[in-house]
Amino acid sequence: MSAPLKLISHKLCPYVQRVAIALAEKGVPFERIDIDLANKPDWFLAISPLGKTPVLQVGDTAIFESAVILEYLEETQPHPLHPADPLARAEHRGWIEFNSAVLGDIWGLETAKDEAAFRAKVTALEQKFARLETRLMAQPWFDGASFSLVDAVFAPAFRYFDVIDRIGDFGIFTGKPKLNRWRASLAERPSVQHAVSAAYPELLREFMAKHNAFVLSLEGRAAA
Repeated sequence: MSAPLKLISHKLCPYVQRVAIALAEKGVPFERIDIDLANKPDWFLAISPLGKTPVLQVGDTAIFESAVILEYLEETQPHPLHPADPLARAEHRGWIEFNSAVLGDIWGLETAKDEAAFRAKVTALEQKFARLETRLMAQPWFDGASFSLVDAVFAPAFRYFDVIDRIGDFGIFTGKPKLNRWRASLAERPSVQHAVSAAYPELLREFMAKHNAFVLSLEGRAAA
């Protein structure tokens, strides 16, 4: 009998969402435990050397860092999400790392406190997504018919814009038809939808307000 899995989570963390989506796609049962990263419990700090989510507890063993967790799940659980071909698998891993850079820019976008910093992140994201547009060749998923870990890691990045788009259209997705199709397909995927709670949009807006985010000052008007 396999050891029970516990996913230590934060409600907004995109890296947690990666793991939750992968677990759902694999049909693996797990318990999800949310913590407050602003008030980390001692038991969490004891199992997370970097003090970050996610952490996957496998019985008595704690695995930290989402990329490591995803690889562990690929090695131990059914329904692989990586391609079987080594070269394709290596390329996918590269795009997963690219996604981490995208998430860094999104963090900067949603926490920028002035217009200059905000515009810089809009430009950085537009450029990264333009690069991604050139890679997308098929639909509905990153590489066509099979949902992969690249899909699992980009879905949380696109989810931010479900909230940001309600504030204004900043042109980040303009002229990127393949990216927009991919984003729409991911939004309809049950594993993606269930990776966060219904309170996610409200929680994200609260997070941005707490950081005095410049983007909130653009509510209801274009940011051209």
